[in-house]
Amino acid sequence: MQRSWTTFGRALHLDLAPEAARRPAIERALRAAIRAGKLPVGTPLPSSRALAQDLGVARGTVVEAYGQLVAEGYLATRQGSGTVVAWAAAAPPRRRQAAPAAADPVRFSFRTGRPDVSTFPRAAWVRALRTALVRAPDRALDYGEARGRPELRATLADYLSRARGVVAAEDDVVVTNGFGQGLALLAQALRAAGGQQVAVENPCGLEIRQVIEAAGLIARPVAVDAEGLVVDELSDQDAAVVLTPAHQYPLGETLSPARRAAVVAWARVREALVIEDDYDGEFRYDRQPVGALQALDPARVVYAGTTSKVLAPGLRLGWMVLPRPWAERVAQVKGLADGQAPVLEQLAMAELIRNGAFERHLRRMRKEYRRRRDALLEAVASRAPGIEPAGIAAGLHLLLRLPDAGPSEAELEAACLGRGVTVLGLRSFMAGRPPAPGGLVVGYATPPANAFEAALEALAEGLESGLRAGAGPAAARPRR
Repeated sequence: MQRSWTTFGRALHLDLAPEAARRPAIERALRAAIRAGKLPVGTPLPSSRALAQDLGVARGTVVEAYGQLVAEGYLATRQGSGTVVAWAAAAPPRRRQAAPAAADPVRFSFRTGRPDVSTFPRAAWVRALRTALVRAPDRALDYGEARGRPELRATLADYLSRARGVVAAEDDVVVTNGFGQGLALLAQALRAAGGQQVAVENPCGLEIRQVIEAAGLIARPVAVDAEGLVVDELSDQDAAVVLTPAHQYPLGETLSPARRAAVVAWARVREALVIEDDYDGEFRYDRQPVGALQALDPARVVYAGTTSKVLAPGLRLGWMVLPRPWAERVAQVKGLADGQAPVLEQLAMAELIRNGAFERHLRRMRKEYRRRRDALLEAVASRAPGIEPAGIAAGLHLLLRLPDAGPSEAELEAACLGRGVTVLGLRSFMAGRPPAPGGLVVGYATPPANAFEAALEALAEGLESGLRAGAGPAAARPRR
């Protein structure tokens, strides 16, 4: 039944529910009227007796409602003035005339660092999650170890040993919210141990440098050549070095056997850490994936992996296999940061690996990404002669090295954007000025499967038009 009261000159309406719910109804109506500005500050409210009579409710109901709103700050009681409104509604913000939204020129992205998330094995994940929930003891849903659920750590230790040659035991594994968090936790532990700087590959992912610097350390760039990281440029002051030995990001080189031995020898002599980012090591197309560097010296090399490239970045699951003392330090920092990684995702991931669905997905995606790589290479060869692909043996991206005479990275980026395609030039990954003529880093896993052919055609058109536009007299001179 709807009632209204007009005792203080305003008709305020409310639905009177059963007796037990009438006080909350009065409170809601008064709050709404005050927030809407219908009852300005200082407005006197009717006495509890008058309002109760007007509404046909018990006086005690109104007294309790007034008391609740006084406690919340909406009303105040004043000697000789009764109950008055004490809270002022904020003036509504002035709305600016919104500028018309510009049409997004991007139709397709070939940026790196992402898989095709449309291929995520949803059905297998749901089955794994259901099985994990059925089998999980109640205590698994309580607060747990900062280093991660033992089911996932044990499963990872076994899988990484089989698939990547990692030397690991359950207690060496720390589960993190992706590689970024793992690196941040380790950087904090390094700083607490007295470290001041960490060497990074140049070029590398910008976020690597950002994470290290956010932890209060110096990220010192070290050159990369055809054999990978130039180990001779490592410093006595480097507490650690972060590198991507299986498939250098973004150049695509594989760390040579001599450099692998050299970087491990450097770490032993300097008592430093080598942080191996194995971000896409499972995707190798010309032979078996190169084994993990960590196996050469588990006491000095930290192995880091993630689901971000093989499943989906949104899972936010990563792992680090660390020398035992560092595993304990990182787990302690992890516990202070957020307690633990999400439990249900950990349990589901352990089941996905255990039942074989994870490796089946990897085999399927290895074939799919190889098909895409081959199609990209064919398109470049036929539509963009003069551009030299590099780093094609593995991973989810390749580098298109530009000819000495021709358009710049920025000009080709713009030509591709004109066709609705985003790509990144090599300069986006460099600390300092990149060497000419540079290149484009193309992530062929990013476009969804149902749009890949159209995306590839748009990319080829962009490259073709950019090369044609840069073939004039000015572009014919080698750039310095």
